[in-house]
Amino acid sequence: MTKTALGNDSVQFQKLWIPGDGRCLFRSVVHGACLREGKPSPTESLEKELADELRAKVADEFIKRRRDTEWFLEDDFDTYVGQMRQPHVWGGEPELLMSSHVLKIPITVYMRDRNSGSLKVIAEYGQEYGKENPICVLYHGYGHYDALQNQTTDIKSKQGRKR
Repeated sequence: MTKTALGNDSVQFQKLWIPGDGRCLFRSVVHGACLREGKPSPTESLEKELADELRAKVADEFIKRRRDTEWFLEDDFDTYVGQMRQPHVWGGEPELLMSSHVLKIPITVYMRDRNSGSLKVIAEYGQEYGKENPICVLYHGYGHYDALQNQTTDIKSKQGRKR
């Protein structure tokens, strides 16, 4: 796993490289969920397994919330959900929204600002589950997501444990 330091004025992140295998969104989310729970980073094989499990649950969540979600999907609902069950199909905003509902955790999506190079929030999902310590992912703008580890929160939590 490759780690790169990123941040803006108030938050420091470490970018955790995620393979671009069609599961990157799901891998990034489950990686972030492990870190959020204080677990170590998952191995690549565990991350892949957890990503595929999350993908299946997200597809089920679409079906459960069909009335609320059918209108914002570009394709026929049943075709879309069927395709989303395939491990090589990329996920996007609808899958991030459903992931927040499946995990009952807020998810914040960042993107690098082209001018300043700093990170900016481009979307937040699952705010009804709280706003503290969201899963953070980095969207690169060309269909790829990486996980972000919030270094600022980690430092504060470690300082709190030392007292």
